[in-house]
Amino acid sequence: MMASNTSREQWGSKIGFILAAAGSAIGLGNIWKFPYVAGQNGGSAFILIYLLCTAVIGLPVLIGEILIGRSTQKNPVGAFKALTGSRFWSSIGGMGILAGFIILSYYAVVAGWALGYVYQAISGSFYEFAEPASAGHYFNDLISDPVWIVGYFAVFMGLTMLVVFSGVQNGIEKGSKIMMPILFLLLIILVLRGVTLDGAYEGIKYLLHPDWSHVSTQTFLIALGQAFFTLSMGMGAMLTYGSYMSKKDSVPMSALSIVVLDTSIALMAGLAIFTGVFATGLAPDAGPGLIFHTLPVVFTKMPGGYLFSIIFFVLLSIAALTSTIS
Repeated sequence: MMASNTSREQWGSKIGFILAAAGSAIGLGNIWKFPYVAGQNGGSAFILIYLLCTAVIGLPVLIGEILIGRSTQKNPVGAFKALTGSRFWSSIGGMGILAGFIILSYYAVVAGWALGYVYQAISGSFYEFAEPASAGHYFNDLISDPVWIVGYFAVFMGLTMLVVFSGVQNGIEKGSKIMMPILFLLLIILVLRGVTLDGAYEGIKYLLHPDWSHVSTQTFLIALGQAFFTLSMGMGAMLTYGSYMSKKDSVPMSALSIVVLDTSIALMAGLAIFTGVFATGLAPDAGPGLIFHTLPVVFTKMPGGYLFSIIFFVLLSIAALTSTIS
């Protein structure tokens, strides 16, 4: 029989685990990557494929990861060793940790951009932009400045370490209980602003009417990859979170709650972004530059754009932080 580590710290509550795990899943993949990937792959056609991948593959895999963590009460390396007794499978767990480290190495850089754009929004820099090209040049100048990029990267990683070093309950769980409601509130504000803009219907239509002409076999692979990326699967994060989960809590229901929260945030982010993009007559398929090239112009043209630009980049920074602490 598998030995359990009874002294291992646990989540203080079921909702604490769900919010922390959802926070791990909800991040740049939802608010930065999902909208531009959807924009390049047929709008709601991509969304339907993504939802299918999430339901058929993502949810079962997520349940499996959490179950392995809870049953072994160990990290990915220890969990696979406890299950199999094999050094080979222990190395598989180690590969997951390595994957998480590699993801963090670039994820935190983009998160630093988001944090830096909070200041740029507050300073009113976006009012200089009349079209995405000028915003793109401005962005390129910023990320070419080593002081700017390293500085915000360091600040963001400092915030991440501050939360993680505080422990599971007092750090990650408490931080998630604070940040996740704020994230939802800010996103709801942005959605309400977006859908009330003149011309917002075209953005809503874009999300609801699939364009199958942009769909190919590659689209299915992109959707599946997006599902794995946004649910933090395959790198041991959910397995580790599951190892702190109480035996009394339902794994399938908790996993379903995480998937629903994660997907809801992605769809709401798409709604908030595309309504603004279409209302201002800009292109929805701008790719990775959608957030840093196109949206600053959207905020320039949007009534009340100064306030909403600050809200958006604070939202993006919080979403990134809830992921990096995992």
